Amino acid sequence: MDARQIIAALRDGTDPGADALRWFAQGLASGVVSDAQAGAFAMAVRLRGLGPAGRTALTLAMRDSGDLLEWDLDRPVIDKHSTGGIGDCVSLVLAPALAACGGAVPMISGRGLGHTGGTLDKLEAIPGLSTRLSEAHLRRIVSEVGCVIAAASAQLAPADARLYAVRDVTATVDSIDLICASILAKKLAAGLDALVLDVKTGSGAFMARPEDARALAGALCETANAAGCRTSAVISDMSQPLAPALGNALELAEVMQVLTGVRRGRMAELSTLLGGVLLERAGLAATVDDGAKRIAAAIADGRAAECLGRMIAAMGGPRRFVEDWQRFLPEATVIREVPAWRGGYITAMDGTALGMAVVELGGGRQVERDLVDPSVGLSDVLPLGTQVSAGQPICCIHAARVAQADRAEAALRAAITISDASAPVPDLIRARVD
Repeated sequence: MDARQIIAALRDGTDPGADALRWFAQGLASGVVSDAQAGAFAMAVRLRGLGPAGRTALTLAMRDSGDLLEWDLDRPVIDKHSTGGIGDCVSLVLAPALAACGGAVPMISGRGLGHTGGTLDKLEAIPGLSTRLSEAHLRRIVSEVGCVIAAASAQLAPADARLYAVRDVTATVDSIDLICASILAKKLAAGLDALVLDVKTGSGAFMARPEDARALAGALCETANAAGCRTSAVISDMSQPLAPALGNALELAEVMQVLTGVRRGRMAELSTLLGGVLLERAGLAATVDDGAKRIAAAIADGRAAECLGRMIAAMGGPRRFVEDWQRFLPEATVIREVPAWRGGYITAMDGTALGMAVVELGGGRQVERDLVDPSVGLSDVLPLGTQVSAGQPICCIHAARVAQADRAEAALRAAITISDASAPVPDLIRARVD
């Protein structure tokens, strides 16, 4: 086969076929396909589309471009994926809760992207913990603990790593076909029996418009189910941070407050629903409601927290992290409350701007080689709909230097709207897609 023929077929709106897509994915992984050809391929898919059958074929081809994890366990292998948001630390609540409910959870996660935080960055705020694990180590943790959250190895769906880097510089990131193949290739390579997807919409999401989020959720579910993985999606609101904190250590603190029963709220609500959906899809619960009750019980009675503690220790972190987590998380040197500049109601938040304010503080990356400061970010962010008086704190900035805090405060004033009249607050759960 020839890369040029495949690209020409896509350019002309012709389905190149599963064999051709498989050859192209192997060429991406091996280097036979050049960067120029990868970029042309991505643009052709972006402009012409693949259709459901072609999307599934590309996903399977990218999955098969590297190693596949196979499991011989007495419980279903399950996972969750989020399309990214702010204050979203559900994975750290849900993975141990699912394990406590009888699932095996090999969660292959990523780092921060753009304005959104990364689960691996959050975990690595814990001293000593490493998310780069050998396959043998990953398998041992899943077998002994029930869950692990780790970085993808270079051997897992290598075609995706190559194509993703090209998409980022060729204005093809927003192709639903390519998004589906990228997300699902890695998940399917992990050997999953069932998957739940949390597709975000709102000002802090990549798919800000509800119709775009629904289209992506439908395409992801259709593709994953066609590939043999039982999958459902929940479309959830990201018009405001999911948890009242943004930043790696600060979000870990929120996770521990949920798992130790100190805090409820939107993050706990979404974690419970996603877990219920996944337990039902995996055959571990008769209904979604039954599954949600099981997840809530695992959190309430401490089994999820205990499971998270064992996972952290197995990944090199402190053995008593759950019992004494405040002692282990880093703290910023500058902590400043941001007062409301007028009285009224908090009616809107620019989620992307909030996320970028954390990046500017050093809590995320502007380029891949940037180091992340795990201590910085925002905490105590008041939710939409809150009535405030002038001078009342609406959030707290955690920064390394005063000048950084000054810039963050200016960004927050521009990102948060306080109005005379209240406005409807979007529902957390927008829809479910199977």
